[in-house]
Amino acid sequence: MQIIGAVLALLVLAFGAVTAFEVADRAAAADDVVSRSQPLSADAADIYRSLADADTAAASGFLAGAQEPTDVRERYEDDITTASRLLVKAAANTDGSSRSAREIAALNEWLPRYTGLIERARAANRQGLPLGGAYLRYANQQMTTQLLPAAERLYAEETARLVQDDRDARAWPFLSLAVGLVVVAALVRAQRRTFLRTNRVFNHGLLAATAASVVMLLWLAAGHTVARTQLADATRYGQDSLKVLNEARINSLKARANENLTLVARGAVLTDDGTKDKYETEYGAGMGKVGAALDRAARLADDGAGRGPVRDAVQRVGEWRKRHGVARSTDDAGDYEGALAKVIGDKESTGRSFDEVDAALKKALDHEQGEFTRAAEDGRDALTGLPVGAAALAVLGAVGAIMGINRRLSEYR
Repeated sequence: MQIIGAVLALLVLAFGAVTAFEVADRAAAADDVVSRSQPLSADAADIYRSLADADTAAASGFLAGAQEPTDVRERYEDDITTASRLLVKAAANTDGSSRSAREIAALNEWLPRYTGLIERARAANRQGLPLGGAYLRYANQQMTTQLLPAAERLYAEETARLVQDDRDARAWPFLSLAVGLVVVAALVRAQRRTFLRTNRVFNHGLLAATAASVVMLLWLAAGHTVARTQLADATRYGQDSLKVLNEARINSLKARANENLTLVARGAVLTDDGTKDKYETEYGAGMGKVGAALDRAARLADDGAGRGPVRDAVQRVGEWRKRHGVARSTDDAGDYEGALAKVIGDKESTGRSFDEVDAALKKALDHEQGEFTRAAEDGRDALTGLPVGAAALAVLGAVGAIMGINRRLSEYR
């Protein structure tokens, strides 16, 4: 009986230790999803968006002429400041030997070069020198070939980390569940043996140990099931939508920059086969990607608050395409100033359509971010207290098992 008591106590303690270890690991991964990997993924997307928007604002300011509008200049500076701040934040939360760190270093290297080219383009533009357009096109080339690809790789790396953390948090604690079932079966068998050999129907100590083990097992199964469900909802209804909406927003920014550069270059830059305007072709490709991403976002949206901004964005994209067609027809007819007004003007311009699309996408992103955060936090909270609770219940169960066996031993002394 002493051996049985010691074995039961060790089994209950082992159950508690394994449960505490496995659940603590999953709780840490769930906390990383909420407070580390998803925010870093969102920051990486914002870095990409800020850089693309800065490029768009620089081209818009250049088209406005020597007197660059104050709001356009401020938008450009805000975007550069935001990208720089988020790069510092990302560097502080990233392992120095990781791929993300290398991409951050590349961005920090190329960003000052880009801003320097933009300032040269502005200076030449204020003096009415054609060289300003060349500097602007070269700056855009650096943005599209160096900065944006590095930002895209950073976003992909941080998103991959988020996916891994989510997978770790949702992994079933099979070892804990298996040990728990073995412990409960051993306690039931020990009580049956005690009943058959001592004619005692109930053993309060063993009953307490069994109850503690059953509570621990049910808490483990229920808590992890809730956590898995909420984290899956966070991915399905939050992160997947965020990824698609970020894709739509980034491509809309690229399309707007190419639309502006079409007027800056005035047909001087052609596609590789030399048959079409490079920037106009890339504008069309970008708008096609925007439309495809919005279609996917509409399917992923699970409520009216999420579908509304997406529908609004789709409508604004349609208006943007129509206004762009009118602007191109005007430019092709030889009316450059008229085309310029239709692209960067205050009323019924493609610039106004772009701002409306961007505002709708931002609203949709804010909604989906809230959906993700709420679901992920609920998943993390479902595991809160379980490691400590498992340890406490294990100690209680072990003490109960020993006291129960000692109670039977005392009857023989």
